Amino acid sequence: MERGSSISDTDDELDLVIPTEEELHTLKRVPGVLPWIAFTVAFVELCERFSYYGTVAIFVNFIQRDRPVIDGVLQVTGADPRPDGRPGAIGAGQRASFGLTTFNRFWAYFMPLFGAYIADTYWGRYKTIHASIVVCFFGHCIIIISAIPKVLDHPQGALGCFAVGLVFFGIGVGGFKSNISPMVAEQLRAPKIHVQTNKSGQRVIVDPALTTQRMFMWFYLFINIGAVTGQVSMVYAERYVGFWLSFFLPTIMLMLCPVVLIAFNKKYHHSPPTGSILGTFFKLISLGFKGKTSINPAVTWRNMRDPAFFEDIKPSRVANKPDWMVFDDAWVDEVARATKACTVFLFFPIFWLAYNQIESNLTSQAATMELHGVPNDLLNNLNPIGIIIMIPILDVLVYPLIRKAGLNFTPLKRMTAGFFLGCAAMIWAAVIQHYIYEKGACGKYMNTCETPDGDALPAPINVWAQTGSYILVGLAEIMASITGLEYAYTKAPVNMRSLVMGFYQMTSALSAALGQAFVALSEDPLLVWNYGAVAIIAFVGGVAFWVLFRKYDQQEDKLNLIKESEYRGTNRPGQVDSSKLDQTADARV
Repeated sequence: MERGSSISDTDDELDLVIPTEEELHTLKRVPGVLPWIAFTVAFVELCERFSYYGTVAIFVNFIQRDRPVIDGVLQVTGADPRPDGRPGAIGAGQRASFGLTTFNRFWAYFMPLFGAYIADTYWGRYKTIHASIVVCFFGHCIIIISAIPKVLDHPQGALGCFAVGLVFFGIGVGGFKSNISPMVAEQLRAPKIHVQTNKSGQRVIVDPALTTQRMFMWFYLFINIGAVTGQVSMVYAERYVGFWLSFFLPTIMLMLCPVVLIAFNKKYHHSPPTGSILGTFFKLISLGFKGKTSINPAVTWRNMRDPAFFEDIKPSRVANKPDWMVFDDAWVDEVARATKACTVFLFFPIFWLAYNQIESNLTSQAATMELHGVPNDLLNNLNPIGIIIMIPILDVLVYPLIRKAGLNFTPLKRMTAGFFLGCAAMIWAAVIQHYIYEKGACGKYMNTCETPDGDALPAPINVWAQTGSYILVGLAEIMASITGLEYAYTKAPVNMRSLVMGFYQMTSALSAALGQAFVALSEDPLLVWNYGAVAIIAFVGGVAFWVLFRKYDQQEDKLNLIKESEYRGTNRPGQVDSSKLDQTADARV
């Protein structure tokens, strides 16, 4: 058989049989084995997500609602153990709760870019994760203070204290998030794509992309186990004891993270910092733009997407190389691939716009429905519970059946499906909101609907009617969010993985900023318009996403088979000597 020109017959170092072009299209693909050490990193993420979601789960009630009064007695901790109890603390209203929860999401997912830069350039991922935990712990402590009963006696002061805590909380979360995902994937140490014979004698392709996909699926499972246990337990702690306990227990859980990391430190594979790669990246892109920019944005965009954009700035093509060009052609190929991934991520703020509704408005929606003893901020746990159930089913049953049927459910196809599922979730929420307004005693002003005695007067709709929204959003997360992690890791150069991951996670921050435009719609009587508008945006975004990036979908295998560069960074272990690179380039010319 004729071998593909871009790959060799075997890998000398690992003695792997590299598939032919024909085998790439005909042999069954399977993932490799996941190493046990990767699951210790996943457990660290579980603990951190318990601390994050356990804290965030009660933000809406803490900010929006007043401390309840039961039989004429003010509940100083904000607890409300009645069957339909609605705990509260500061009483700032729904718009304030939506604004602050949106700010928290923006801040916590904007900071990953800085955490990634620090890790890739100076400290490495392990040290940056530890530093982030310390900052996050400090933020947790300030938030706990804001919930102390004596502080809650002064709502404005409590709100200010809470806001300060959010700043440190978000810095710590951001530094942690951008580095823990690459760290878990790096424990795979997966070889390149190769052919092997399985136990039944069948020749199959062991695909590192599928191994990475499986790792991130199970990593996300751990995330959601942490999220659901944190949210459920803290919602009940809030209801029966008070907000101070719901903020205190996640802080304790956070402190398990450094314990596990230190215990297994010698077993981990650590990637060293690589110096100022970001500066080199921007210099390379600036060089590519020379002579290719125009006052017409469409012309500039077309020039950027032209394969010649990166071909013309490879060291072997540049006649008078600047001093900073100490990398090889392969690194330019990797940068080109990472740039494509980042353009894909530019659409993700639209996806997150739909997801963000479950952290704020859907919690408020639940409070206007018949709860039957269920806390209004418990229902959003259907999202992580659904994910926990669906991930093993998809990984063990659905995805293998899809591959067996010869269908290639590529990352870009999965992401596109995520947009449409997010749209369906928002349609469900809009329909529920319509019936709340139609059947509720207060019409389109159900968030302030109370009896003369001050008791809530919900619409006669069971709160479990929200289930569809949460399940659909959970499935959308699996399709889009998990795949985004996978795409960011597999498409980034080795020395820019935290940065590309940070950029991906920053799209959630951009979505939170975009969500501020919907604050005016996040109140009665406009909530149906809020959910409907988000549904339309998600649908249009999904269509545009596929139209623009279907070409990348056809290049998936080619992008994954790009040769890994030897270049690691300036004055760092693993750097390729620039003189050798020059000689190599000359030989190619």
